[in-house]
Amino acid sequence: MAGTMWIDTHCHLDAPEFAADVAAVRGRAAAAGVVHCVLPAVAPRNFTNVRMLAQSWGDSYALGIHPLCTGDATEEDLLLLDRALAEHRHDPRLVAVGEIGLDYFVPGLDGPRQEHFYREQLALARRHGLPVLLHVRRSADQLLKELRRAQVGGIAHAFNGSAQQAAEFVKLGFRLGFGGTVTFERALQIRKLAGELPLSALVLETDAPDIPPHWLYRTADERGAGTPQGRNEPGELPRIGEVLAKLRGMPAQELAAATFTNACEALPRLGALLRG
Repeated sequence: MAGTMWIDTHCHLDAPEFAADVAAVRGRAAAAGVVHCVLPAVAPRNFTNVRMLAQSWGDSYALGIHPLCTGDATEEDLLLLDRALAEHRHDPRLVAVGEIGLDYFVPGLDGPRQEHFYREQLALARRHGLPVLLHVRRSADQLLKELRRAQVGGIAHAFNGSAQQAAEFVKLGFRLGFGGTVTFERALQIRKLAGELPLSALVLETDAPDIPPHWLYRTADERGAGTPQGRNEPGELPRIGEVLAKLRGMPAQELAAATFTNACEALPRLGALLRG
């Protein structure tokens, strides 16, 4: 697939798992045809890191407070986000507010608290004229409820909702992110969605170092026997894309081109950056 260009729309290159070899990781991705990665923040503590990594590797970034980080978040963190979005408003590599959203799967999280930070960050996205990168985990309906009021677009990362929920996100101007999960044959609903949704609705992602594809995944028994979980990397994206292309019955090059265009349309600053 020489010349094929892929965009990883969700990759945490600043994660501790990459601290020792991030240059090699990004280099492998580039060699595989991943021409761009979008690096979302999870809290103010990593705003600087994602920005500097994006600048170092020619990638882009988003700033936001992840729902799993809202337990420790404060109103001051929202002020810090607002200030950072204002300070870097002319940075072409700042393409979204994210990763934000809701997670009703992880036990022990405060739902109303998450919802407060989600609403406030949607308001900041609208104020600063940016799309959002959404964390969707058993929370699609509540996310949609607030999005209808906020009137912002973006990407629903690691989408795992129903066909009806997918259609509602698309109706609101969102693209839906698919990654390693589509490589598992038992992921019947997600594979069906990824195969049947309009091509214009899809973008690709790894969520590296998380959500490893099946060829990196290790079962609990394997991990118990001492085999470490495989680390996901942005360089896995083309192979994930090949699986999705096969599900859709189309050439991988065509999928790469379409998802490239979709990512640029979902994140207009990304389009300007790559096409400029």
